[in-house]
Amino acid sequence: MITVSRGVMVVLAALFSAYHVVLGITSMGLYAHPAPVIVALCFYAVATVLSLADVRRLVLATWIAAFDLAVSIAVPVLVASQLDTHEETGYATWYVAAIGTLLTIVVVRRGNIFAWFGIAFLVVHTIAFAGVIALGTYGVIGSVVWVVAAAVVTRALGAMTRDATRFARAERQVVEWHAEQEAHVIERQRRLDETYRRAAPLLISIAERGGMLTPDERAECLLLEASMRDDIRGRSLLDDAVRDRVMQARRRGATVVLLDDGGLDETHDDDLQRIHSSLAQALERSRADKLIVRTVESGSPVAVTVVGLRTGGGPGTGTHDAARPRDALDEAAAESEGADDEVELWLEIPRRSPEVTGDIEGGRS
Repeated sequence: MITVSRGVMVVLAALFSAYHVVLGITSMGLYAHPAPVIVALCFYAVATVLSLADVRRLVLATWIAAFDLAVSIAVPVLVASQLDTHEETGYATWYVAAIGTLLTIVVVRRGNIFAWFGIAFLVVHTIAFAGVIALGTYGVIGSVVWVVAAAVVTRALGAMTRDATRFARAERQVVEWHAEQEAHVIERQRRLDETYRRAAPLLISIAERGGMLTPDERAECLLLEASMRDDIRGRSLLDDAVRDRVMQARRRGATVVLLDDGGLDETHDDDLQRIHSSLAQALERSRADKLIVRTVESGSPVAVTVVGLRTGGGPGTGTHDAARPRDALDEAAAESEGADDEVELWLEIPRRSPEVTGDIEGGRS
């Protein structure tokens, strides 16, 4: 695709506009009085400079477009008043092409309304000053064609730009969707491979024995099923250390429930590693009969809550005192489905390390 920089277009427009100024200067001998023409040249030069000066933005400022419209009205009046329609004008009608060029710039820079008023005045003024024939001899038709062509091309380019942007956005969405689907396929295949690696030996043993298992082997099957369920429901809560501690807790007879509701999806790797380490240590120290580990929504300063419950009415050995929020205790009791359970462990693992949190609060203060 061939592209032309905006700077090159501005230089070309400036050179073409300067050509009209040169024609006006060389035609001074054809005017009755040169002073109005000099004023018209100055107006035109200032309007051109203002219209081409700010190349960083495409849309022309409203006050500059209004000034260009005023110049497109004043210049024909000033110059034509010094011409004799009964004599050969030559390049003395330079203002017609000059105004066409100026209004073309205005159209390209999205000042269509001002340009249409300006070109309409040029047509009306020429007919009133020199007749309908002058529209061709003075070059007014050419100026009208420039403005119309600029409006059509600008509109078409704008539509093409919008279409290109829409297509690019659609392409990005397709790429993102494809990447997401591919990630799902990879993750599913990884889980299938991991499940097969862990379950295959036991399944082969069951098939070889015709389903006749010892109590220990049945217990091992239940543990394997629970660990597979953890991979589905626990997701970001798990790493190798946490898996080992969960398995140890289950082997001693504890019930462990891992629930990841997506609260750790956007957690940084360093924070996630710290959370896993704290969780593994808590599971290793706890002697609770029921352990419930749940993530907290991403907006909370707490990342994970760990509740350990001990069945029966004996004294608890929790790491915290009994002054706990009742809603948290009630939720833990509801999860455990036991009215006589006591809280043996209550732990809230922060989303960010205390050092980072302290630095942020210190900076805010």
